Amino acid sequence: MKIPEILIVETIHQPGSLASVLLVIAEAGLAIEHLTALRRDQGRTVWEITLEMDEEADRSLYDRIDQLPNARFVGKSDRVFNRHRGGKIKTVASLPINTLQVLRDIYTPGVARVCLAIKADPRAAHEFTNLDNTVAIVTNGTAILGLGNIGPLAGLPVMEGKAALFADLVGLSGVPILLSETHPDRVVDIVAAMELSFGAIQLEDIAAPECFEIERRLRERVAKPVLHDDQHGTAVVALAALLNAARQAGRSLKDSVIGQIGLGAAGTGIVRLLRAYGVAHVLGADRSPDAIARVVALGAEGASLQEIMARADIVIATTGVKGLIKPEWVRPGQVILALSNPDPEIEPLVARERGAAFAADGKGINNVLAFPGLFKGALSARVSHFSDAMLMAAADAIAKLAGSDELVPDPLDKTVHERVTEAVHAAAIGGIPGSDPQ
Repeated sequence: MKIPEILIVETIHQPGSLASVLLVIAEAGLAIEHLTALRRDQGRTVWEITLEMDEEADRSLYDRIDQLPNARFVGKSDRVFNRHRGGKIKTVASLPINTLQVLRDIYTPGVARVCLAIKADPRAAHEFTNLDNTVAIVTNGTAILGLGNIGPLAGLPVMEGKAALFADLVGLSGVPILLSETHPDRVVDIVAAMELSFGAIQLEDIAAPECFEIERRLRERVAKPVLHDDQHGTAVVALAALLNAARQAGRSLKDSVIGQIGLGAAGTGIVRLLRAYGVAHVLGADRSPDAIARVVALGAEGASLQEIMARADIVIATTGVKGLIKPEWVRPGQVILALSNPDPEIEPLVARERGAAFAADGKGINNVLAFPGLFKGALSARVSHFSDAMLMAAADAIAKLAGSDELVPDPLDKTVHERVTEAVHAAAIGGIPGSDPQ
């Protein structure tokens, strides 16, 4: 597994000093993810260099840098941990509480009037509380990132990250909910018991196959938007990328043969949305016969890994297995999305070198492009569920905002999230036919 390694290196401020450090890194076969100058004084510059290194990679790189005549390895940075220190989110008041009158209005005795108004008409909660801006981010920690079943507490940094993105990108309040329960019956009961606190529910990093049953039953039980992001958020962004890849390749997406390798939560969600979009021929491969049976029930065809590589025009992989796709299997003109994080099934550069028309990994095809606008649009429309029409509207909006040579746009461009929100809202209130994403 690749992890970020953040080096602190001091160089003499003269031509070639930094270049000699970068050459040592290149000779080690490593790519630089980020480079910044932290400070410069007395003829020396201190650099922060972010690399992605396998956990088992040779760390003698540090000694080789230290042996350079014009550089010194200072140590490693704790930048990632520093940005997590104390957590990434907090709850703040939406108005200043600076007089006794304000205190009495927002708390006792004034708040009693609002409570009684909501008791008389529960719809008033939408106007006089933060309900329409609040999302529960629920996990039981059984499928955290590419790390697997590491438990809910270890998954809390991911849930806080989701909440931070909700707040920054679309102004929603995301509340992490950690469950020490894995049985679907009890997970559904727990979430249903607390659903009144939230306007919508985002299920996150819950393992397959339990995630399918949990989402389905919650949709049946609560009258508010419920979405398992690993399934549907990933599917939306994958569809957006494929719309652009097919357009740039001069190919009809609906008439293409698409192969999905890995039929867990993300893979099954992608197959389901592609079929709903109208793709006629989808192949699915997985080690689990039950997983293949699920996508066959959706109208896909079961296949092996090598059959997909031999037959598919477009290949999508969500297996979590680094290097699964052998370079020699890539056929000229194929589109390959190797979406597993942190390590893809095949590096995009390798796939392109073998003739792929387009190739991308999970760093670019990331569900952060979808879930903020999906939830903001659903909450603003006050709908009781997500529909396929809403998912496809989000995918179409994302695809249209990409540059001419891009598959998807910049996920930090807030205009993208505004447009996705608008598209989802319009699809939600427009009565566009579409089945529920089950």
